[in-house]
Amino acid sequence: MTDRENYAPGPASGARVQKDGDNWTLILVRELRHSPEKVWQALTDPAHLHEWAPFEADVSLANAGTTVKLTTVGTPTPYISETIVARADAPKVLEYRWGGNDIRWELESFDGGTRLTLWHNIDRGYISWGAAGWHICFDVLDRFLNGTPIGRIAGGEAMKFEGWQRLTAEYAKQFGVVTPGTN
Repeated sequence: MTDRENYAPGPASGARVQKDGDNWTLILVRELRHSPEKVWQALTDPAHLHEWAPFEADVSLANAGTTVKLTTVGTPTPYISETIVARADAPKVLEYRWGGNDIRWELESFDGGTRLTLWHNIDRGYISWGAAGWHICFDVLDRFLNGTPIGRIAGGEAMKFEGWQRLTAEYAKQFGVVTPGTN
């Protein structure tokens, strides 16, 4: 079996929700054993994003003011959104919009590694799915940065992975929401 076939996401952790009426923001934190500069490259370089992110980028996200086309992967019909990088303060803060939602990454150096924090506005009905999806993307990112890539797992493909239902249910319970498709 390959590393990808053996992959199963760990327990739901490192996530919380910030609520402002109907506007909910998913906040995910992951500690990585790599420098902020290396993590920054993984967040901004299209070739690196191709290895782990739920979208393709046509150009680098490393410069504020740059217009970027982000195309979803793992969906029946790719959704293309054009965005302008709002902030790119390497290797600390990256902000842009994706699919009409705000994305903010913060990279904080700690103990020779990076504490990576993601803020992503997600419809509250799908916030547990978003948390599960980003959780898997972060796992794939970590393996990519460690030099043991397992390939991107996003969209519908992530939902087929063993552990997806469990992870979604765990996040839904943590956030006090009902998962999509359940009553």
